[in-house]
Amino acid sequence: MKQYSVLLAGVVVLMLISASCNSEKSKELVKKETTLQVPELSIQFDNKIDSIIALMTLEEKIGMLHGNSMFANKAVERLGIPELTMADGPLGVREEISRDSWAPAGWENDFATYYPAGGGLAATWNPELAHLFGNSVGEEARARGKDELLSPAINIIRTPLGGRTYEYFTEDPFLNAKMVVPFIVGVQQNDVAACVKHYAVNNQETNRDYVDVLVDERTLREIYLPAFKAAAIDAQAYSFMGAYNKFRGEYLCENSYMLQDILREEWGFQGIVISDWAAVHDTKKSLEAGTDIEMGTPKPFNEFFFADPLVQAVEQGEISEAEIDKHIKRILRVMFNLKTIDGIGQKKGSINTEAHFRDAYEIAAESVVLLKNDSGLLPMKMEGVQRIAVIGNNATKKNALGGYGAGVKTKREVTPLEGLKNRLPEGIEILYAEGYSERYAENEKAKFGDITLSGPVPINELEPELIEEALEAVRSSDLTIVFAGSNRDYETEASDRASLDLPFGQEALIEKVLEIDPNAIVVVIAGGPFDIQHVSEQSNALVWSWFNGSEGGNALADVLLGTVNPSGKLPWTMPKKLKESPAHATNSFPGDDSVTYEEGILVGYRWFDTKKVEPLYEFGYGLSYADFQYGDLVTDQQEYAETDTVYVNLDVSNLSNMDGKETVQLYVSAENSKVERAAKELKAFTKSLIPAGETIRLPLSFKVKDLAYYNVDKKAWEVEKGTYKLLIGASSRDIRGEATITVN
Repeated sequence: MKQYSVLLAGVVVLMLISASCNSEKSKELVKKETTLQVPELSIQFDNKIDSIIALMTLEEKIGMLHGNSMFANKAVERLGIPELTMADGPLGVREEISRDSWAPAGWENDFATYYPAGGGLAATWNPELAHLFGNSVGEEARARGKDELLSPAINIIRTPLGGRTYEYFTEDPFLNAKMVVPFIVGVQQNDVAACVKHYAVNNQETNRDYVDVLVDERTLREIYLPAFKAAAIDAQAYSFMGAYNKFRGEYLCENSYMLQDILREEWGFQGIVISDWAAVHDTKKSLEAGTDIEMGTPKPFNEFFFADPLVQAVEQGEISEAEIDKHIKRILRVMFNLKTIDGIGQKKGSINTEAHFRDAYEIAAESVVLLKNDSGLLPMKMEGVQRIAVIGNNATKKNALGGYGAGVKTKREVTPLEGLKNRLPEGIEILYAEGYSERYAENEKAKFGDITLSGPVPINELEPELIEEALEAVRSSDLTIVFAGSNRDYETEASDRASLDLPFGQEALIEKVLEIDPNAIVVVIAGGPFDIQHVSEQSNALVWSWFNGSEGGNALADVLLGTVNPSGKLPWTMPKKLKESPAHATNSFPGDDSVTYEEGILVGYRWFDTKKVEPLYEFGYGLSYADFQYGDLVTDQQEYAETDTVYVNLDVSNLSNMDGKETVQLYVSAENSKVERAAKELKAFTKSLIPAGETIRLPLSFKVKDLAYYNVDKKAWEVEKGTYKLLIGASSRDIRGEATITVN
């Protein structure tokens, strides 16, 4: 079992003995690192697997290479080989569906915990919670008898319009990797394989079935592959999902450069590659490129490319049976590692439990981002408050199900309104008014029918009776909270949004409410960025939350009331204007039959900082009810060799009377580089609880080799010699301290 060291919040203690010590003594460190035990894909069963394969018929082998139901391949019962069962899982284990259609199976025992979406998890900036999430959902998948959890989804957020931004993690490859590894480890500790998706450069829903993504090699290596590489090497992921799109002219499920040269040969991946549903287009090319299992819909299972056509290809000598055996061996290797074949010692798991609801709460509570808090309106001051106006459809909207894509059938989803009712002191009356209604243009058939490439089209005219009801509630109340934003019907798989505008006339509603109560608290619930510049300018208290799971309403109420001090940080950049985001500033989204990533390595905050474009809210941004003061940044040395690790420490003081968690972020700027570099890149972070009135010494570290860029000519990573500036801050723009090091 492989060990993988991660810096987990509240667990790691790494102290430099003395900044004034000499170079040798400064390396004396007191360490207490949490080490994840990484379940590796063992080859100890290979001899047994070979003997089983020798007993199989060609038809039995090929039955294992394609879907025989919507979420399983075919069993070989006479040899004791069960189906390899799968379940969607970004928000939790999906309800059971019919074997031959997407219709619900109608089970009464397939309820599951609804966990915060990937954006919410990423906003915690807490690898410990990523591991908690993975372990918790892994227990649920195991309890449902699932061998494969089709999660996590880790594609880089390239455009703020992305329909699956809510599901993906971040715009930054380093943060992605640091959150993804513990998540995968947590899942696989439960004898469940994580299926990492969507490999790779699958960064838009528009034309996703066929768009040819053209990206230069350095950008591919530095931006779009690091999290997948970490998943394969550091987390030892058992499976990857091949994406729909093309890459440099070839579909990803038949792209030998991506599946063979990089994934298997460079990274040493020994697991299985499963196609996205209906992402295979050619029998021979896909199989020989490295796809192991073809899944899909809607044609009969025997007509899949890896079904009857594959039998025919072998019989005609186009594909060797030895090639078939190679893929069967990979599948059986995963199944033996999961203890699926004999079941001996396999974990039992648990599902839909109070413990798992608590896990969902812990993640949600650390994900909420405080964007603005002028005049200290938050946490809410309840003295003298007798009546609260709660305005907005999002106060009651549920998001466990909805839209196009995987949801969760859950017995518990606490809405924001329910959370407030659960948490407010007794005797306080809540006046709820819908304010706006969620409506879509009928001719687009966007809500429940075919979803357009530009996304569901909202009706943005407010209804007079709803407006008047809302404003009357505001006039009659001592305190107002407006819930706005989006939902999973509007942000959805299979389509990208047409704009960043708040839907359903919400901006006009918020403006009218603020005219009556300038101190109204505005809460935005969404998965991806929206244009909230006008709302931000007008409001004094602004909070961002997510599609935040079974306990999301309780967690949000606890933040608003101050039971929980907000500690979420944005995992992506929120632009002032869509045109200022890199993919749009370069006019390279969405493309047509092909799309060229013209911005290169300058994705997300790298673009905004390098091009000196001011965002509305920057990457890593998030306020607290506490007041944190940063001390001086100190490094253990001034000069480093390429094989060294850079150790950094600084003191952070909590000057308030409220405990709080702070995420300290370390960015690095390459001085006088001979190649294009971003103005700064995230290289380390740590999240720690800092008690009220106390000062904590916080450690950060990174390897000098992490400063490398990908040298295309040499086809290798290269660390430039010279000076580097270390920037410590509370966000990518709120820099609190600097230091300079030299790499010799």
